[in-house]
Amino acid sequence: MNTMRLVTHSAGMMGRHKLRAGFMMIGSFIGVAALTLVVSVGLAAERKLLKLAHQMFGESSLMIIDGGGHMMGGPRNPGTRLKIDDVDAIAKQVPEIESWDPQQGLTASVRRGDLADTAQVLGETERSEHVWGRPAVQGAYFDDSAVRSSERVALIGQTVATQLFGNENPMGQEIQIGSVPFRVIGTLEPWGTDPHGMDRDNEIVVPISTLMRRLTNVDTITGAKLLIAPSAHEDQVVKSIETILRERHGLTADRPNDFSILTASEVRKVMNSIKRILSLYLPMVAAISLLAGGIVSAALMVASVNERSAEIGLRRAVGARSEDIRLQFLIETAATTLAGGVAGILLGFVLAQMGATKMHLGAVAPWSAALLGIVSSIVVGVGAGLWPAQRAARMSPVDALR
Repeated sequence: MNTMRLVTHSAGMMGRHKLRAGFMMIGSFIGVAALTLVVSVGLAAERKLLKLAHQMFGESSLMIIDGGGHMMGGPRNPGTRLKIDDVDAIAKQVPEIESWDPQQGLTASVRRGDLADTAQVLGETERSEHVWGRPAVQGAYFDDSAVRSSERVALIGQTVATQLFGNENPMGQEIQIGSVPFRVIGTLEPWGTDPHGMDRDNEIVVPISTLMRRLTNVDTITGAKLLIAPSAHEDQVVKSIETILRERHGLTADRPNDFSILTASEVRKVMNSIKRILSLYLPMVAAISLLAGGIVSAALMVASVNERSAEIGLRRAVGARSEDIRLQFLIETAATTLAGGVAGILLGFVLAQMGATKMHLGAVAPWSAALLGIVSSIVVGVGAGLWPAQRAARMSPVDALR
């Protein structure tokens, strides 16, 4: 039988049995939509996490965090003992350290006239721009004299600038952090959200001495980032830092660390684990729904074969070959699942873009997820239709017409 006639006949049968075709499409539609959503958001999240990890750590850096316990994968005990002098001593005694920057922060109310915002205020030094890899896109960072004299100057993130100034130029304008006035000397490079979902553009950077004396009234820091030489042995540097800090904090051998050290290699391990979840396990979960849709399609096509036995027998009696019957049922199943899959891809992209926008992940990459969705729907359609098509092709014309 002519292939075009088979396609036309299959399309006519799908139109005649709209409810059955609709249920077959729904199974493929839901599965492919879930698969597209998971893959698209997963790829966007992976790009975001890798970018943030590179921004925060690069290839050769580590962080010292006040408080014991584990930074990643476990609880941390709060600490109040880490000071700038501790990190300064480490930088002087460990030759592999090229640069460093302490940090202390608080969440504070920020005002400009009648406009207000709640932002994260970070105290850092003049080395912040280099160490943290976040330059000013407008204006410039404060220098060491501003840190020494505790000047009331600030660099603001894009979210803060929008909340307090709208379309106005914030340069040289005055804002109040708590009750303390600060002069805006620059705006920070856009960052986006961090792995915890916090808006890093809703931040303000001020000299750490100013924050300590005028805002927090404490002499401890929450942490510090250290840049180490690319040729340095990370494990040896960590061991040296631990020895120095334990001696300075008077910790005996039976007492745990009151600080935590997070290295770039630890971050990479965590990122690899997240990548495995995003690229393997989540798509597997979505594929289960696609498999369930294929089973539903197969069951419906088996029922269709039973209902249409008289039609199959008549067509075989007038000369249709078993190959024609097999191809017809394959075409019907593949066409319905493919149509549902294409609709699922469209819905999946819409939901993925909405989710990525809400999570500040940026634009989703459509092509890989679209290709996976189309291939999956075709494979499911052919797989679901193969057994019913074989069953229909093997029916005896005499038995089918009875």
